[in-house]
Amino acid sequence: MTDSIELRGLRVVGRHGVLAEEHQRAQPFEVDLDLEVDLHRPGRSDALADTVDYGSVTAAVADVVAGEHCQLLERLAERIAVAAWRSSGGDGGGVRSVTVTVRKLRPPVPHDLASAGVRIHRQSRELSSDEPPVTSLPA
Repeated sequence: MTDSIELRGLRVVGRHGVLAEEHQRAQPFEVDLDLEVDLHRPGRSDALADTVDYGSVTAAVADVVAGEHCQLLERLAERIAVAAWRSSGGDGGGVRSVTVTVRKLRPPVPHDLASAGVRIHRQSRELSSDEPPVTSLPA
Protein backbone atom coordinates (compact mmCIF):
# COMPACT_ATOMS: atom_id res chain seq x y z
CA MET A 1 0.00 0.00 0.00
CA THR A 2 1.20 3.51 -0.72
CA ASP A 3 -1.62 5.58 0.79
CA SER A 4 -0.70 7.70 3.77
CA ILE A 5 -1.75 10.70 5.79
CA GLU A 6 1.12 13.15 6.22
CA LEU A 7 1.25 15.57 9.13
CA ARG A 8 4.15 18.03 8.93
CA GLY A 9 5.70 20.57 11.24
CA LEU A 10 3.78 20.10 14.50
CA ARG A 11 5.63 22.38 16.92
CA VAL A 12 5.31 21.79 20.65
CA VAL A 13 7.35 22.98 23.62
CA GLY A 14 8.66 20.27 25.95
CA ARG A 15 11.39 19.33 28.39
CA HIS A 16 13.41 16.47 26.92
CA GLY A 17 17.10 15.75 26.98
CA VAL A 18 19.97 14.44 29.04
CA LEU A 19 21.43 17.74 30.28
CA ALA A 20 20.21 19.27 33.56
CA GLU A 21 19.24 22.50 31.78
CA GLU A 22 16.98 20.50 29.45
CA HIS A 23 15.09 19.17 32.46
CA GLN A 24 14.42 22.72 33.67
CA ARG A 25 14.02 24.85 30.55
CA ALA A 26 11.39 24.02 27.96
CA GLN A 27 12.48 24.06 24.33
CA PRO A 28 10.74 23.68 20.96
CA PHE A 29 10.34 20.33 19.23
CA GLU A 30 8.99 19.64 15.76
CA VAL A 31 7.21 16.44 14.76
CA ASP A 32 6.36 14.96 11.36
CA LEU A 33 4.08 11.91 11.05
CA ASP A 34 3.21 9.50 8.26
CA LEU A 35 0.27 7.19 8.91
CA GLU A 36 0.02 4.36 6.40
CA VAL A 37 -3.69 3.71 5.89
CA ASP A 38 -5.96 2.72 3.01
CA LEU A 39 -7.60 5.93 1.78
CA HIS A 40 -9.90 4.42 -0.86
CA ARG A 41 -13.07 4.58 1.26
CA PRO A 42 -12.71 8.20 2.47
CA GLY A 43 -11.64 9.21 -1.03
CA ARG A 44 -15.01 8.00 -2.27
CA SER A 45 -17.26 8.83 0.69
CA ASP A 46 -15.80 12.23 1.68
CA ALA A 47 -16.72 11.33 5.29
CA LEU A 48 -14.51 12.00 8.31
CA ALA A 49 -15.85 8.82 9.92
CA ASP A 50 -14.10 6.82 7.16
CA THR A 51 -10.62 8.18 7.80
CA VAL A 52 -8.17 9.19 10.51
CA ASP A 53 -9.07 12.38 12.38
CA TYR A 54 -5.71 14.14 12.32
CA GLY A 55 -6.95 16.68 14.84
CA SER A 56 -7.14 13.87 17.40
CA VAL A 57 -3.75 12.53 16.36
CA THR A 58 -2.00 15.89 16.66
CA ALA A 59 -3.62 16.52 20.05
CA ALA A 60 -2.36 13.16 21.36
CA VAL A 61 1.14 13.77 19.99
CA ALA A 62 1.26 17.29 21.45
CA ASP A 63 0.32 15.86 24.85
CA VAL A 64 3.27 13.44 24.66
CA VAL A 65 5.77 16.15 23.71
CA ALA A 66 4.50 18.55 26.37
CA GLY A 67 4.25 15.76 28.95
CA GLU A 68 6.57 13.30 30.69
CA HIS A 69 10.31 13.93 30.32
CA CYS A 70 12.35 11.66 28.06
CA GLN A 71 16.12 11.68 28.11
CA LEU A 72 16.48 10.57 24.49
CA LEU A 73 14.75 11.63 21.29
CA GLU A 74 14.56 7.92 20.48
CA ARG A 75 12.32 7.33 23.50
CA LEU A 76 10.22 10.40 22.72
CA ALA A 77 9.73 9.20 19.13
CA GLU A 78 8.62 5.77 20.37
CA ARG A 79 6.06 7.32 22.73
CA ILE A 80 4.81 9.56 19.92
CA ALA A 81 4.39 6.58 17.58
CA VAL A 82 2.26 4.72 20.13
CA ALA A 83 0.13 7.79 20.89
CA ALA A 84 -0.41 8.54 17.19
CA TRP A 85 -1.38 4.95 16.46
CA ARG A 86 -3.77 4.68 19.41
CA SER A 87 -5.44 8.04 18.74
CA SER A 88 -5.96 7.12 15.08
CA GLY A 89 -7.98 4.09 16.07
CA GLY A 90 -5.03 1.68 15.81
CA ASP A 91 -5.84 -1.49 13.91
CA GLY A 92 -9.51 -0.57 14.09
CA GLY A 93 -8.72 2.61 12.17
CA GLY A 94 -6.81 0.66 9.56
CA VAL A 95 -3.45 2.27 10.32
CA ARG A 96 -0.80 -0.21 9.21
CA SER A 97 2.28 1.72 10.23
CA VAL A 98 3.46 5.01 11.69
CA THR A 99 6.62 6.90 10.79
CA VAL A 100 7.70 9.58 13.26
CA THR A 101 10.35 12.23 12.81
CA VAL A 102 11.05 14.32 15.89
CA ARG A 103 13.49 17.21 15.91
CA LYS A 104 14.91 19.26 18.75
CA LEU A 105 15.03 22.78 17.26
CA ARG A 106 17.60 24.21 19.68
CA PRO A 107 19.99 21.36 20.40
CA PRO A 108 22.53 22.24 23.11
CA VAL A 109 25.69 21.71 21.08
CA PRO A 110 28.71 24.02 20.75
CA HIS A 111 28.11 24.62 17.02
CA ASP A 112 25.47 26.24 14.82
CA LEU A 113 23.09 23.30 14.31
CA ALA A 114 19.55 23.94 13.04
CA SER A 115 18.12 20.78 14.60
CA ALA A 116 18.90 17.29 15.87
CA GLY A 117 16.40 14.54 15.26
CA VAL A 118 15.47 10.91 14.83
CA ARG A 119 13.09 9.06 12.52
CA ILE A 120 11.46 5.75 13.39
CA HIS A 121 9.05 3.50 11.52
CA ARG A 122 6.76 1.12 13.40
CA GLN A 123 4.32 -1.47 12.06
CA SER A 124 0.95 -1.81 13.78
CA ARG A 125 1.95 -5.18 15.28
CA GLU A 126 4.82 -3.43 17.11
CA LEU A 127 2.54 -0.67 18.38
CA SER A 128 -0.22 -2.95 19.61
CA SER A 129 2.07 -4.97 21.86
CA ASP A 130 1.07 -5.11 25.51
CA GLU A 131 4.71 -5.34 26.53
CA PRO A 132 5.79 -2.56 28.88
CA PRO A 133 8.24 -0.10 27.35
CA VAL A 134 11.92 -0.70 27.99
CA THR A 135 13.18 1.74 30.59
CA SER A 136 16.77 0.55 30.68
CA LEU A 137 18.84 -2.21 29.21
CA PRO A 138 20.88 -4.63 31.28
CA ALA A 139 24.55 -3.75 31.67
